[in-house]
Amino acid sequence: MKQFAQIPLLIALGVVALLLFVLNGTGGQNPLGALVALAQSDAPDGAYHIDIDPDDFVRTIDNKYLPLIPGTTYIYEGQTAEGLERIEVTVLHKTKRVMGVKTTVVRDTVYVDGVIVEDTLDWFAQDKKGNVWYFGEAVDNYEDGVLVDHEGSWEAGVDGALPGIAMWDDPKEHLREQYRIEYYPGFAEDMAKILSVEEKVTVPYGSFDDVLKTMEWTPLEPGVLEHKFYAEEIGLIKVVALDTGETIELIDIIQPADDENDDNDNDDDDDNAHDDQTVR
Repeated sequence: MKQFAQIPLLIALGVVALLLFVLNGTGGQNPLGALVALAQSDAPDGAYHIDIDPDDFVRTIDNKYLPLIPGTTYIYEGQTAEGLERIEVTVLHKTKRVMGVKTTVVRDTVYVDGVIVEDTLDWFAQDKKGNVWYFGEAVDNYEDGVLVDHEGSWEAGVDGALPGIAMWDDPKEHLREQYRIEYYPGFAEDMAKILSVEEKVTVPYGSFDDVLKTMEWTPLEPGVLEHKFYAEEIGLIKVVALDTGETIELIDIIQPADDENDDNDNDDDDDNAHDDQTVR
């Protein structure tokens, strides 16, 4: 093993400064392995625990970086190795109760060259502080347009799975802090760090200042990392896969019609399109 204490101090400080420079998103190209090391450098020890009290949650998700208004559809596109990927994300007028919490159901449908490859129902809820929590997903996977399985499905409160943070109320208070987005050991372990809240980003839908930038990864897929960008009052606008360079960008938002019911109160539980799915 190398004795790092013998490295000249100036060199050591230079290395640290360079890594922080890259992590800020202002540096040039850096080996992916270094980013992986940075991402996982403060991995938490032991099991993940969180106590959920349904009384701590509110009905409306109005977090400025992840507003989920029923009836809204976000459309993303990007060229991938498999073809032109199109993702349609719709906040449904439906809810599902998970761990006693009434969550908002969000449908996420992925197409490649016009053929469906995945159709997912995600469950989100916002606490009284304004943090948005992710409570699980019901997944339909397709091959050649035919449903093949539900791999990737999980539900908080079932088989040891627990919710994680999808978006902090005040991300600036959590800069560089590692947190869990989801937790189902061995199956769903996405994690993230907030890198910046001052990015400038242009996508087909528009140009934005003060954009939130995160880095996401999972220990289940070493070497796979993503940068995600969130604009205020909009939500997710861009995703970049660091291992491939593939980019998905927001191209349009379809707002709810004026006569749509904003109450999002079509309760409950199995009131969704994936009733027959079983969680892994």
